[in-house]
Amino acid sequence: MFFDILTDKNFMMYAMKNYTNPECTNIDEFYEDLNRIKYIKRLLGKYNKKGVLKTRLILNHIIILNNIFGNKACCRIMFYKLELEFHSAIKTFLEFLNYLPNEVPEINLNEIPTEHKILIELKKIK
Repeated sequence: MFFDILTDKNFMMYAMKNYTNPECTNIDEFYEDLNRIKYIKRLLGKYNKKGVLKTRLILNHIIILNNIFGNKACCRIMFYKLELEFHSAIKTFLEFLNYLPNEVPEINLNEIPTEHKILIELKKIK
């Protein structure tokens, strides 16, 4: 299949195919929604470098991405677009939200550890 593994060549087509935002009126809104991944990346970068974790903001971005791309596509897109250094953090957020699918073709979820510091912060929200 064309989308068995995401690549630079098929990524945009995969994202467009799975995009379901009835409020979207033009292509710019699609790109704005897709840019949420960049915001997550910046927020996780601040966490890795400075220890500053904006838990609720990251959760909001992930929830919106999940709502517009669907669960499986959202996870595939995030793991594909985010560098390996962020995979542990994003897996922790996805597990907390119960969004993590059984498998993501691009990665081995069993090899990605849970980020315990993030999990502690997330449990404070409940």
